[in-house]
Amino acid sequence: MKKICVFTGTRAEYGLLYWTMREIRESPSLELQVLVSGSHFSKRLGETWKQVVSDGFTIDAEVPFAIEDDSSLALAKATGYGTADLAETLAKLKTDILVVLGDRHEVLSAATAATMLRIPIAHIHGGESTEGAIDDAIRHAITQLSQLHFVCAEPYRKRVIQMGLNPRTVHNVGAPGIEGILRTSLLSREDLSINLGFNLDGTVFLLTYHPVTMSRESPDTALYELFAALDDFPDARLIFTKANADMGGQLINDRLDHYAATHPGRVYVTASLGQQRYLSAMAIADVVIGNSSSGIIEAPAIGTPTVNIGNRQGGRLSAASVIHCEEHLSDISHAIKEALRPETQKRAKEKKSPYGNGNSAQQITSILQHADCTALK
Repeated sequence: MKKICVFTGTRAEYGLLYWTMREIRESPSLELQVLVSGSHFSKRLGETWKQVVSDGFTIDAEVPFAIEDDSSLALAKATGYGTADLAETLAKLKTDILVVLGDRHEVLSAATAATMLRIPIAHIHGGESTEGAIDDAIRHAITQLSQLHFVCAEPYRKRVIQMGLNPRTVHNVGAPGIEGILRTSLLSREDLSINLGFNLDGTVFLLTYHPVTMSRESPDTALYELFAALDDFPDARLIFTKANADMGGQLINDRLDHYAATHPGRVYVTASLGQQRYLSAMAIADVVIGNSSSGIIEAPAIGTPTVNIGNRQGGRLSAASVIHCEEHLSDISHAIKEALRPETQKRAKEKKSPYGNGNSAQQITSILQHADCTALK
């Protein structure tokens, strides 16, 4: 059987890989290997490796990243050390194809190690653009290291081909996040409220704010503007998921904890909701706010308007239900009011998305089944 190793280094990318992992595991001609790494082992980020086990997957290998802090130097060093550790692990697994998703430094480490070992790489979510994040350069580097490309929209397929890749290896399979919405059993508002131990009556905002890694400014300023804008909506319940392990992420998370402590009963903050609870929160929310890709890709497909703050997601395809604004109090507040308008809510309920129809896992698995590993090397 062909050994397909799926690499996961963060909570968000694991949630997107879940259904593909299921399909690979159920394939009679493929053997699933699960390689868990990166921030999954961080206590402050929720030790999300436990979710992988809870979902019924066997972890074949663990490669924690030893990151002292979230400075640029620490992340650069972790990327190098991670490459060495992942190379040893992949060599032991005798993997036929490595599947990676996205644009994070952990993924670059895995792709670099696989390249040196001549293990073919299948990359999901290539060809995209995020102008405000260093992820942009990392994503394109991973694309160049990969032999199979699973993109989530036609413009991204064309961009990968423009980068010099063989068109026969570039497949538009849609966004895995859309499939997650269609195949996940969502919790009702009441059940989610009980599960979180948090009152979700009335207006609900779901928020995620990540560092803008291409900016030289501290995220403090942007957070001050966001918090001030949220105070314009004192009756709204706020669900925050914490920032990822990027440069400046810990500062953001410390500020979120302080904001929650000063707004008891109104603000809920967690390192990770997990896929089911996150999508459930998105479905019952009146607005998704922040600068996460989930506000661009998943929220329109689930029918919730998005207020996308700043340029971290600049360059991505956007649905009509996504409202873009600058990182200023008045702009954010105006955008939230626009998102709450009945006309905007009605438009969002049309669930129009440029990211496919939700069957990416089956397409990816089928292509992996028929892939000639020898020819890919």
